[in-house]
Amino acid sequence: MRVRTRSTALAASLVLALAAGPLAAPALAAAPAPAAARAATGPDATGPDAEALRAAIAGLPDADATAALVRVGGTDGVWRGSAGVHDLASGRAADPDARFRAGSTTKVVTAAAVLRLAAQGRIDLARPVQQYLPDLFTPAFRPITVRQLLNHTSGIPEGDGWGNSFEAQYAHRFDTLTPQQVVRSAVAKGPEFAPGTRQDYLNINYTVLGLLIEKVTGRSYASVAERLVLRPAGMRDTYFPGTDPRIRGPHNHGYQRVTKADGTTEFLDVTEWNQADRFAAGDMISTTADLERLLTSLFRGRIVPPGPQLEEMFTVPANIEGATYSAGLQRFAYEGRVYWVKSGSRYGYSAAIAGTRDLSRTLVYSVDATDAKGVDTNPVAERIVLAALKQVAQE
Repeated sequence: MRVRTRSTALAASLVLALAAGPLAAPALAAAPAPAAARAATGPDATGPDAEALRAAIAGLPDADATAALVRVGGTDGVWRGSAGVHDLASGRAADPDARFRAGSTTKVVTAAAVLRLAAQGRIDLARPVQQYLPDLFTPAFRPITVRQLLNHTSGIPEGDGWGNSFEAQYAHRFDTLTPQQVVRSAVAKGPEFAPGTRQDYLNINYTVLGLLIEKVTGRSYASVAERLVLRPAGMRDTYFPGTDPRIRGPHNHGYQRVTKADGTTEFLDVTEWNQADRFAAGDMISTTADLERLLTSLFRGRIVPPGPQLEEMFTVPANIEGATYSAGLQRFAYEGRVYWVKSGSRYGYSAAIAGTRDLSRTLVYSVDATDAKGVDTNPVAERIVLAALKQVAQE
């Protein structure tokens, strides 16, 4: 299925549209006040705007989100906050350390794993993927390099899922659609464009990369990603669920807002959902603390070694007009700073990571959005982004 992207507005660059889930909709009572940690101090410091961040997540749960977890970090200063509820039935406060579906932030891990294998000489980024996976593509496809998969310039069209509507997908939420089935459906359509001539952000590129990882290592994608990325980054609360529809360990519930035939609204609990078809493109479960560890470890060269492979994560194709995606990340310039970002969403959950390359400012958030795959940017996520990237001089 095609992933929606936005290319201009701030929140558009950091936040994929949010869609989420059958509880009769209860009155959404205000949650306890969010907890927050320190901001930068000192006469010359430009730290997080704590007041704006508190306001960004105040009043949850509401019609747009049931919970929000936020971590702003970097050398400029630190802020931590959470708001909302663990679940609508109990109304108890959201767990700030909860696990959640991290969606397409999974692609950062996949890209890092491929680049580590490249640094080890096991993958050649300039080599056609057809040479590694000779039975995957038809002759209709020109040679597609591994690098073109990483930066979404492959020309492979989107794969098929359970349908385009929430209702169709919800009906199959406990069924398994394998990555191989998704790839076969994409290949059957033929190429979308000649490799290297356009950039089109699609999950299919990273689904193929997951299969490539398995081919060259002889191991499952999950085990390789854990060994090469999760362990070095210290991501102890992150895992890949495969066909298991549950979120193991502490987690807040995710919901999808649905309008019934009589015009009333209900919130469907979509916490349990088989994400096997997302695979290396988006099935990861993580925490805000672990995603922050991923971001800082990557940028410091602790996962992909400093050198040509790490540079791939900060290199956007120069010959393609409008290109913004690198290997696993997206370049975004705002108020004189360049951020490298990745957002992701699954029903009930929306997440994003962002950071300057020098790690002066980082952002990680998880919003339990009630329309996490919708067309419009989630208002709570947008407020978080605007507040987090705002620069304020501290007195």
